[in-house]
Parts: sequence; structure tokens; C-alpha cells
Amino acid sequence: MNNLCVAHRGFSGIAPENTMAAFRMAIAEPFVQWIEIDTQLTIDGIPVVIHDFTLDRTTTGTGKVKDYTWQQLLRFDAGSWKSRDYHGERIPSLTEVLHLCCGRVRLNIELKTSGNMYPGLEQAVIDRVASYHMEQDVVLTSFDAGALRKVKEINPDIQTGLIIDAKPKDLVERLQALGCSFLSIGHPNLDPELFQRLKAAGIEVMAWTVDDARRMRRIADISPEILICTNRPDVWKKTFMG
Repeated sequence: MNNLCVAHRGFSGIAPENTMAAFRMAIAEPFVQWIEIDTQLTIDGIPVVIHDFTLDRTTTGTGKVKDYTWQQLLRFDAGSWKSRDYHGERIPSLTEVLHLCCGRVRLNIELKTSGNMYPGLEQAVIDRVASYHMEQDVVLTSFDAGALRKVKEINPDIQTGLIIDAKPKDLVERLQALGCSFLSIGHPNLDPELFQRLKAAGIEVMAWTVDDARRMRRIADISPEILICTNRPDVWKKTFMG
């Protein structure tokens, strides 16, 4: 068994991250079984797929995502920063991404929030996931423990995962206290001893963001059960499929 390939923000090594172009490119690779995406809320309560809290890096807009309506966000180009080939790509809504991915790949949906930045984000995401009957095909992840608790309050059956770029001694206990059965961890923090403790506790593990063959093999040597989150599914293919 090979470590499952998770396309980070879609096939973001080539296409502009978190765009429909990047998601279509990832889905076109039969070995991509998961796609990782990021969600935030517009001022009118629509979940949209974008990583940064501000628009400046990946779109022609400026300022904070949360200060715009969905219709206003549609005016911005979210592709040209990567390449002229992607001129005209837009910030997608979560609904568009679910529609594309339903029945084709599983989704790791990161709730991009901190504290009370996005009241209602968890409910809005869960409602849309439910509308596509994808509750069993997603994991909702976040750096924010409060968001993960909220998800479990709304629907205890949806899988949740903590995102962390560290290796605290009480990590397993933290995950159990939050009701998480998934961990998204910065790959340098992962070692065989930690993985065995997580596995014994029934925690599914994903390592991020792994873009070169040497690091992919290091993760594979720890265990083939670890999901590999990568901007470069093409490198994953060369590494594991020759």
C-alpha cells in the first residue's frame, strides 16, 4: 500500500491554489484520493475557498475576505498571479467545490478561523456538506480548537482533525479531549514513536506539506498509513508509482 496522496489546495504546484483549475487537475489524476482546501466566510455568510485571510497574495483584490460579499469576490482574478494561462480563475464557493468533488475524491476542509472571527462558519460548512450527503467523505480540520468543538456540537458524527506544526507531549490527550480522530501535522514533527502512539489511539495521520521525493520516502518509511499532503502530486506519482 502506498501513502495516500492528498492534493494540497488542489494541484497547486502547477495551477493556482484553491481554484477550480487546481481541483480539476488533481481529480484528473486517478491516484489522488483526497484534496485539501481552505474555507472562510463572506460578509453575507457564504463559505468560500481561499487560504489567506486577505486577498492580496492570490487575487487582484485587496483587504480581508470577510469584508466582501460573495458577488464582490467574484470580480477578482484568482489565477493570473500564478500564470497568464489561468487568467480569469475565480475564488470558488464551497458549494462549487463540493459539486465537483462529490463521488470523486474525499475532502480535507480546513476551517480558516481564529477565535470569533467567523461566527457561523462551522454550521455553514456542515450544511453544505450535508446537502451533498458527503458527511462520510470529509474531515473538517482547523488550528482552532474552538472550531473543532463547535463542529462536534453540531454533528458529532463528522470526522474532525487538529492541525499542528509542533510535537507537544500531550498531543494524543489533546486530540482525545477534542473528539478528533484525525491529525494534520507539519511533516518534520512526525517520527515513528509519535506515529505509533497516534495509531494506538485510533488517530488517522496526515503529514504536510511534502513536495520532494526524499521527504516522501521518509514519511513512507515511518508507515504507509500516513497520508501525504503535497502541492506536487506529480512528484508523489514518480516516487511511488515509478
